[in-house]
Amino acid sequence: MLILESIKLAYQSIIGSKLRSFLTLLGIAIGLFSIIIVMTAISAIQQNIVDAFNEIGANNFFVQKYPAFQAGGPHARRQYRNRKDLTPYEGEKLREMTELPAAVGIVLNATGRVVRFRNEKTNPTVYVAGTNVDYFVALDLEMEDGRMYTNADVELSRPVAVLGHDVVDKLFKNINPVGQTIRVDKYEFEVIGTFAKRGTVLGQSQDNFVCIPLPVFQKYFGRERSASFLIMAPSKDLIQETMDEVIGALRLIRGIAPGEDNDFEIVTNDQLTEQFNELTKYFRLGAAVIAFIALIAAGVGIMNIMLVSVTERTKEIGIRKAVGAQKKNILTQFVIEAVALSWFGGLIGIVLGLIGGNIVALYLSVSLILPIDWIVIGLIITTIVGVVFGVYPAMKAANLDPIEALRYE
Repeated sequence: MLILESIKLAYQSIIGSKLRSFLTLLGIAIGLFSIIIVMTAISAIQQNIVDAFNEIGANNFFVQKYPAFQAGGPHARRQYRNRKDLTPYEGEKLREMTELPAAVGIVLNATGRVVRFRNEKTNPTVYVAGTNVDYFVALDLEMEDGRMYTNADVELSRPVAVLGHDVVDKLFKNINPVGQTIRVDKYEFEVIGTFAKRGTVLGQSQDNFVCIPLPVFQKYFGRERSASFLIMAPSKDLIQETMDEVIGALRLIRGIAPGEDNDFEIVTNDQLTEQFNELTKYFRLGAAVIAFIALIAAGVGIMNIMLVSVTERTKEIGIRKAVGAQKKNILTQFVIEAVALSWFGGLIGIVLGLIGGNIVALYLSVSLILPIDWIVIGLIITTIVGVVFGVYPAMKAANLDPIEALRYE
């Protein structure tokens, strides 16, 4: 009953001093809003990225020329650019020299291509990937219709293609694409299959692509580009051993002397997640600083409201003490009122932060999220603010002399 009564008195205090209460609650709301909106948006983006990384496979990793996230300024970028390109030949040698990998996928890509079928055409944004069969063994893409190309298609350089869902939607409104002929730039391909829809990452579609056999890609789109290798370990437990074997073999293939740094990058799901967290830590830090300043200001406001409330209710406190209320009862009542006041503002900030964060998530076409951990942290913070800044007014109320309080006008 004491808690409910104290919350009721806190509500009456807010209603009784609307402007002062509004400014105090606004400070708390801004503090919690700044934390929750940033954490909700980052959590939504992070979950979407993790889901996309998981599609690569928990026991897979990439070997590529550039790191997944480039940092370090122009000098570092120049250093990466000056590395020798990885080549399909090196990928084939890697397959021959290693025993642990279950698959060594090789991929070359060309971006910004136009795909045509009859009078229909895509925007110049299609990603064309030239791959071997192992690439799809490792990636485990789901087929929607038709088939994937085989080793025979690759070895015989057959001009066949498998389409991503966006290309199918754009070119084949009411036609089964399997068996049809498309053109990429000026080159013709027979469609032998289509992939199931994969969705988006950070608003970017994962379905706007065409896959063709690697030798065909090299013939039509050139060899002067860096390849990437998708390595599939036998199991997640053996991923580190597989990485070590691949690194050793590739260093030998590329003629890297002992003691020299690798001139290629190994990229895993865990590394990508860690790098994403590293990139977003400054947003979290900025939100924390804003929240700290706003909550300190709000805490001072709560103290001010509670001091005014003690003054306005001096006679009430005297009467309660005269009929037997102890110091701890008065102290508890005013601390609970301060916490309740803090919670009112905190809940407003949390709700607005959740709405704002998920609006950002919707704008980026990522999944909505409810960050329970940060909601709990937010409520704990508001409770601490209420207690810290409510103790002094509560102690002042608890220490009032009942005789002097009853005389107060």
